[in-house]
Amino acid sequence: MAYNLSAPPSSSLFSETSLFFTSLSPPKLPHLKTLKNLNFPPNLHRPKPSFHISAELSLQEPLLNSIPQDSEIPTQKAVSPSKSFVWVNPKNPNASKLMQKSHNSIRYASLPQIAESLNSCAPLDDAVSGVLDVLGDKIEEKVAVVILNNMSNSETAPLVLDYFLKRLKVIREVVLYNVTLKVFRKCKDLGKAEGLFSLMLERGVKPDNFTFSTIISCTRMSSLPEKAVEWFEKMSLFGCEPDKVTCSVMIDVYGRVGNVAVALSMYDRARSEKWRLDPVTFSTLIRIYREEGNYDGCLNLYEEMKALGVKANASVYNALLDAMGKAKRPWQAKTIYRQMVKNGVEPTWGTYAALIRAYGRARYGIDAIAVYKEMKENGLEMSVLLYNTLLSACADVGFTDEAAEIFEDMKSSGTCKPDSWTYASLITINSCSGKVEEAEATLKEMLEAGFQANIFILTSMIQCYGKAGRIDDVVRTFDQMLDSGIVPDARFSGSLLNVMTQAPKEELGKLKACIEKAHPKLGYIVNLVIDEETTDGEIFRKEVGELLQSIGTDVKKVYCNCLIDLCVSLNQLERACELLDLGLSLEIYTDIMSRTPTQWSLHLKSLSLGAALTALHVWVKDLSKALENGEEFPELLGINTGHGKHKFSERGLAGTFEPHLKELEAPFHETPDKIGWFLTTKAAAMSWLQSRQSATY
Repeated sequence: MAYNLSAPPSSSLFSETSLFFTSLSPPKLPHLKTLKNLNFPPNLHRPKPSFHISAELSLQEPLLNSIPQDSEIPTQKAVSPSKSFVWVNPKNPNASKLMQKSHNSIRYASLPQIAESLNSCAPLDDAVSGVLDVLGDKIEEKVAVVILNNMSNSETAPLVLDYFLKRLKVIREVVLYNVTLKVFRKCKDLGKAEGLFSLMLERGVKPDNFTFSTIISCTRMSSLPEKAVEWFEKMSLFGCEPDKVTCSVMIDVYGRVGNVAVALSMYDRARSEKWRLDPVTFSTLIRIYREEGNYDGCLNLYEEMKALGVKANASVYNALLDAMGKAKRPWQAKTIYRQMVKNGVEPTWGTYAALIRAYGRARYGIDAIAVYKEMKENGLEMSVLLYNTLLSACADVGFTDEAAEIFEDMKSSGTCKPDSWTYASLITINSCSGKVEEAEATLKEMLEAGFQANIFILTSMIQCYGKAGRIDDVVRTFDQMLDSGIVPDARFSGSLLNVMTQAPKEELGKLKACIEKAHPKLGYIVNLVIDEETTDGEIFRKEVGELLQSIGTDVKKVYCNCLIDLCVSLNQLERACELLDLGLSLEIYTDIMSRTPTQWSLHLKSLSLGAALTALHVWVKDLSKALENGEEFPELLGINTGHGKHKFSERGLAGTFEPHLKELEAPFHETPDKIGWFLTTKAAAMSWLQSRQSATY
């Protein structure tokens, strides 16, 4: 069912559902998981509000042709015995025509001007009286309502209210208090609104639904969702029951304060009872699902919103883009952005920021830079965080020249200054490119800017020197780090181990001494690898197993890959096979080999070159055994090395792996339609394996 979300400017809080908080993220409050079978109403720590849904939308301002019995605007019968009088809501779209039919039309036309005079006069009793005395002694309650409703000065509004209360025989005082609260809402003055509410209670005036809706609206406009919850839950204490529109808006509020269980429960109720929902509510729900990692749920909410006829605004699209970025689904972010533009929604700064984050996380370097250029063309300023995200993406995909241009633009922007993360990204880019002089120059500039080199930056410098074969500089940097009091961590030790896999054999002793200082246990294992002839195989496996189980999951594969690479570089293939088998048993490597009725495959995309060659050696031995045992081979056999350009290598593992296949005269050939896959047929594979067996006899 589609709902019309348009509302006149005068509609109250809950018909003005376009109001939303200016903050981009909810306050950090305890996160509640969604409870299954959560009954409505929810259990809350505050006094339990009544969640009975009234039949009338009593929080909406009365329209001319529909004034409920308990409305805050006096009915014709209550105000005047004259049957010729018709009260006209000044905000009604047809107000001007209707007023022309009223015998008081001339008088009502002057009321907005009186309100404007009150807005501009001094907040003094005499000044207010001087403006209002023109009304004479017999002031009608409806006149007071119209004047207060048109005011926007929170300093003079209380004085105007007191003026009318002293001179009017008010039928329902709460009406005048409510329109005064609207003035405070316009000014986002929650303090005065709460003060007036206390004054109402002191004077014995009972608040109604409109009282609470206006104060809640004020809290939302002031970006205080906790206060909105407080006032919403206070309604039942005064016998006020929230209507559907009120509850719809509170879905957004509860989501923002982190009360996810209540927000989702209210949303389920809204769907079943067809409450009117707005884009703000959906953007909040999408953010809730995003934080829970329910990315498909985010997309489902978007589809539900469209099915209900709710038009997505920039806030909804930005929330979706953030969710797809966090999910590492850049292709879906692209689709959502195209829909946003197609539907005529103007991208905001938040839109571009979400796209840059999404593309940056996924290493879509070209797309990230395209968004950056579009932002610049549209005159939008970048933030330091976005510059750093771009530079990090450049570091991941090897865009050295682009990174240099972005860095210069950042320095010349006048609004953003490079921070330590900026310099760290540039050093990483130059390090992976093997540009030692550029990396050293960036490090020097960083130090001159007042930043200190941290362990992350020093790790990049060691990798840079290692790639360039400058082992003495690696040792010098390591010694400087120790002298400065920086304690090597597991990642840093892994970098030293990686440098060792690239170093000539005569330089290994220098690096081994560094590793022994940085990580004694790893240093012991390195000694076992170098001194293979004097080390028992079982002892070696036991020691390496203890090491791998003692370190974090983020470095296990790095250590295992590097140790295998070191063994391969030292021509210790059997020991490399032992390490690969250990990695499989500890589930550091998973799903390397697979078999289906139609294809047997070797998956290498998560392995280093040495580990990949070792896995190939083991796989070929397994294929040979399968051939000897008379197993039925599938029609295809394949090796998957990963696809596309990976970091700074031309073709990633595929580019360095292919020459080894040729050296083995293996019949595997890269296929154009499946990048990163090397395939062969059953007949070619069996023929090759048979020739290898014949050669060994």
